[in-house]
Amino acid sequence: MTEPLAPQYTPAAIEGPLYSWWQERGFFRAAPDAPGEPYVVQMPPPNVTARLHMGHGLNDTTQDVLVRFERMRGKNTLWVPGTDHAGIATQNVIEKQLAKEGLTRFDLGRDAFVDRVKAFVAETGGEIIEQLKALGCSADWERTYYTFSPDLSATVREVFARLYEKGLIYRGKYIVNWCPRCLTTLSNEEVEKEEKSSSLWHFRYPLADGGDSIVVATTRPETMLGDTGIAVHPDDPRYQGMIGKMVALPLTDREIPIVGDSAVDPAFGSGAVKVTPAHDPVDFEIGRRHNLMTIDVMTPEARMSQTVPERFQGLDRMEARKQVVAAIQALGLLVKVDPHTHAVGHCYRCNTVVEPRLSDQWFVKMAPLAKPALQAYHDGKLRFIPEFQGGVYAYWLENIRDWCISRQLWWGHRIPVWYCQSEGCRKTIVAREEPTHCPECRGHVIQDEDVLDTWFSSWLVPFTSLGWPEKTPSLRAFYPGSTLITAPEIIYLWVARMIMSGLEFMGEVPFDTIYLHGTVRDAQHRKMSKSLGNGVDPIEVIDRYGADALRYTIVSGMSVGTDLILDTADLDTAFAPGRFFANKLWNIGRFVLGHLEQGARPLAEVDLAAAPLADRWILARARAAIVEATAHYERFRFNEAAMTVYRFLWSDVADWYVEQIKPRLYGNVPGGETARAVAAHVFDIGLKLLHPVMPFITEELWRRLPNSPADASISVSAWPTEESAPADDLALLEFGALQDLIGAIRVLRADQRVPPGQTVEVAFANMTALARALVSRDGDTIQRLAKVSAIHDDGTPDLAGTTLALPDGPIVVALRHAAADPAKECARLATELARSEQLLAAQLGKLANEQFVARAPAALIEKERERLAVLESQVETLREQRRALGCPA
Repeated sequence: MTEPLAPQYTPAAIEGPLYSWWQERGFFRAAPDAPGEPYVVQMPPPNVTARLHMGHGLNDTTQDVLVRFERMRGKNTLWVPGTDHAGIATQNVIEKQLAKEGLTRFDLGRDAFVDRVKAFVAETGGEIIEQLKALGCSADWERTYYTFSPDLSATVREVFARLYEKGLIYRGKYIVNWCPRCLTTLSNEEVEKEEKSSSLWHFRYPLADGGDSIVVATTRPETMLGDTGIAVHPDDPRYQGMIGKMVALPLTDREIPIVGDSAVDPAFGSGAVKVTPAHDPVDFEIGRRHNLMTIDVMTPEARMSQTVPERFQGLDRMEARKQVVAAIQALGLLVKVDPHTHAVGHCYRCNTVVEPRLSDQWFVKMAPLAKPALQAYHDGKLRFIPEFQGGVYAYWLENIRDWCISRQLWWGHRIPVWYCQSEGCRKTIVAREEPTHCPECRGHVIQDEDVLDTWFSSWLVPFTSLGWPEKTPSLRAFYPGSTLITAPEIIYLWVARMIMSGLEFMGEVPFDTIYLHGTVRDAQHRKMSKSLGNGVDPIEVIDRYGADALRYTIVSGMSVGTDLILDTADLDTAFAPGRFFANKLWNIGRFVLGHLEQGARPLAEVDLAAAPLADRWILARARAAIVEATAHYERFRFNEAAMTVYRFLWSDVADWYVEQIKPRLYGNVPGGETARAVAAHVFDIGLKLLHPVMPFITEELWRRLPNSPADASISVSAWPTEESAPADDLALLEFGALQDLIGAIRVLRADQRVPPGQTVEVAFANMTALARALVSRDGDTIQRLAKVSAIHDDGTPDLAGTTLALPDGPIVVALRHAAADPAKECARLATELARSEQLLAAQLGKLANEQFVARAPAALIEKERERLAVLESQVETLREQRRALGCPA
C-alpha cells in the first residue's frame, strides 16, 4: 500500500472495506484438516430478530479478542456463529404486529401465523449478523447455523426421541410457571425474581362444627377461592387438636380439612397456611401427600374462572384480590394486615408477574444428566473464570429440578409426539418423522399442540452445529471445543445444559473453560435496559467513533469478575478512552510510516551490539510488552493486556523512542538506517499485540509497514514471542535512569513555573558514574527533551534542587534560569509558602489531637499522616526555591 495515510483518522473510511477484504480472503475460515491445534469457541446465538445492544457488544468483543489472539498464535481457530429462533421473543414481535392490525394469531390460524413469522425472520433475521461484522467479529460466517433450520430441527427430534426412549422425558401434571401475557410456561431459570413490598393478610376460617376458628396468613388472597385444605406443622402445639377437623371455607359453600404437614413453617404468619394445590408448588406437594382436591381458579390470562363464585368470575387476579379482601372484611373475618416484602417471579421476556399454575407439561429428568456434569467439574475437567462461578454451577446441579420443556406457543420446534384418536387405542407416539397413522391400530393421529422450549435446541449446538448425529469431519476435528465466553445470567439456562447434553450425546464436555464476564451498567450502576431508557446503541457508537474505539473502551474498562460502567448520558466521555487512543495510534503511524517510505532493513541485518542506547532499550521494552501482554491474554485479563500495549505504544514508543530518534530520522545525525529498522520492528510488534482489541486500525497500519508481506493480513500473522526482540537489562537500566533525569528536570520546570518554551541550564551535584556516562553520551537527548540549553556537572552538594536516586547512588538536580521578574517570583513563592505553612500547621494540630487519633480508624490516621508528609515536602521545596532565587527571608 503506497498511498499516504489520511491526515485525520476516519474509521468509516477503513473499517467497511477492510472487513469485506477479510471475508473475501477467507481469513476467518476454519478447515478440519488445517494445520495447528484446534481452538473452538461457540458464539452464544443471538435472537434471530434482535438488534445489537451493548450486552452483545461486550460479549462478542470479548470473544473476538480471544479468537484473534489464538488465531495469531497459529491455532486452527473456529468461532462458530449462529442465531436462535427465540420462541417467546419472536412470537411476541409478530403478535404485536397483529394487534396493530386488530388481529390475533387465532384469527390467522396456526399455519398462517407460522408462515408470517418465517417471512418476517427471512426479511430481518440477518440484521444482527451484519451488525456483528461491523463490530469486527471474526467468526466463520459460512458455518452460521439457525436453530430452526431443517437440519437442526431434525437433531432436536432425534434428541427428544433418544431421551424419551431412555426414560428421561415424561409428561405429567405439575405446577409450572405461567406467563399470562405470553400465554406459555416458563422454566424456573426463565423467571426473574424481584423483591416487592406487599402485604400479609390474616384471615379467620371458622371450623365447620361451629366451634373455634383458625387464622391463616396469605400473600395471595385471590387464590383462597381454590383452597382445598389448611396445613399446620404436626408438632405445633397450637394446632395439634385441630388436625383432622373440617373448616368452612369463607365465600364458598365448601368444607376443607386441616392437615398436619412438616413442610409448614410454624414461624411464618400464624403457623397455619391455606393449601391451594393448583396455584402453588409447595401446596401441590402437600395436596398430593394428603389427597386434597385441586381447583384451578384462573384462566390462562389470569382472570378468575368459572370455578369461583359468580361475583368474582372474569375479574383480573389483582382486582379479584381487592374484592376478596373486601368481602372477607365485610364478614368480619379479616384479622390484620402486615406489611410484607417477598420475592415475586416475573417473566424474563415481558416482565409480567408469573402465575404458578397446574398443567400437563413435558419434562426432562435432570438428575441423571446433572450427575456426570457435576462430576466433570469436581474432576477438574471444567474451569470457571471467575473461579467462584464454579461453585454457583455446582450448587445448581446439586439442587436441580426437572426441566419443563413444553411451551404453549406456535413458533418453535413442535413437540414430536402424536396421539392416536381411536377410542380403543389412544396410544402416545414419539417419532423422529411424522407418522401417517397409529402404528398399533392404524388409526388417525394428531400432533401435540405445544412447542419445545427454545433452549432445547440451543443446548445442543456445540455438536449439532458441527453436523451431529453424522460423524462429520468438522465434528471429529472441532469437538470438544475450547472456551465459552458468555454472561453469568445464562449459566443455568445454557452453560450447564450444554455440558449435560455434551456428556450425554458425545461423552465429553463441550468446552473446558467457561469465562463469565460482567454486565454493562450505566453511571448509576443500573443494568442497561429498554425500560430504563439507559441503553447505548453500539451501531451508533461505531458510526460516530469506529468499532475500534468501542472495542478498546469495552476491553480496557472491565476486568475479570467486574461490570462495565458507561456514562450513557455523554457518549463522547463514555468512549473517550478508545477515541483518544485510536487518534494517537493513527498519528504515531503517520509519523513512523512517513519515515519508512524508502523501506527499512529487517532487524536481523542490524548490528544491535553497536546500536545506540535508545534502540536497544525500545527492543527490550518490546520484549517485556510481549511477555506481559501474552500472559494477560492467556489469563483472560484482557483489560490488562490492552493497558500493557497502550503504555508501550503511547509512552515507550511515541513519547520516548520516537522523540529520541527524531534527529536520526531527519538525517541530522548518523544512525538513521538503524533507527528506521528498529522503529519498523517495534511498531510491528505493538500493532500485533494490539490487534485482538483494535483489529481495524492495526490492520490498516500494519499492511503499510515495509516488511509486511504483500496482500497479507495481520489477523493471520505470527504472534510475537520473546524471540521477537532481544533482552537487554543494561539498556533498560541506563535508559530508565535517563528517563528519570529528564523527568526530574521537567518536574523542576513545572514547580518553578518555567514557561514551556523557555530553555534552562541544569546543574548536577554528587554525580555518579552512571550519571556522568549518560550526560556524556546522551546529553543531547536530555537537552532536547527537557529544553535544556546547558548542562553543568560542577554543582555543590547543597545546591537547591531535588535529589534523584539512580541505580548507583543519589544525585542532586537543580535549574539555573532567570525568572522574568525575580521580585514577582519571590512574591509568588512567598504567598504559596505562607499558604502551605498554614495547611501544615493545621495538619500538625489535627494529628496532635489525642481524641481524634484515639477514635479515628487506623486507615484514616495513615492517610492523614501521608498528607502531613506531602505538606512538609511542599514547604521544604518552596523554601529551597526561594533560597535559590536569593529571595529575602
